[in-house]
Amino acid sequence: MMNVSHKFPQLFLRLALSITMLSAVADRFGCWAAEYSSWGSMANFEAYTRKLTFFLPEVLSTLSAYVATGLEILFPLMLIVGYKIKIAAYGSSLLLLVFAASMTISLGPKAPLDYSVWIGSAAALLLAAQKEYAFCLD
Repeated sequence: MMNVSHKFPQLFLRLALSITMLSAVADRFGCWAAEYSSWGSMANFEAYTRKLTFFLPEVLSTLSAYVATGLEILFPLMLIVGYKIKIAAYGSSLLLLVFAASMTISLGPKAPLDYSVWIGSAAALLLAAQKEYAFCLD
């Protein structure tokens, strides 16, 4: 049985990861005011993704923007409701690791550090490594 002192930090980590990822998706759909926005539209995010995935053909780069967005909706929702947390946490860690590596290769080391992408990937991996989960449906 999980120690009660570990339940709330684990839930906080799930929610922090989820809200962070969903905020990035909301930005792509124009939900943030311009002064807070990084992209402001899916078209701008597609252009940014093409910059990060310059080594891919344009069609695959654009597809990766939509796949990433879909996963950035799916994984956080799974973490919030507590469904298949281990899968969602490993998936989130891998997705953020790919973002961090792509950002580092394309933009240099400062961008993923400024956006805490490495930390997000590591935090999701730490969550995935837990033996049991609090407040979950499984």
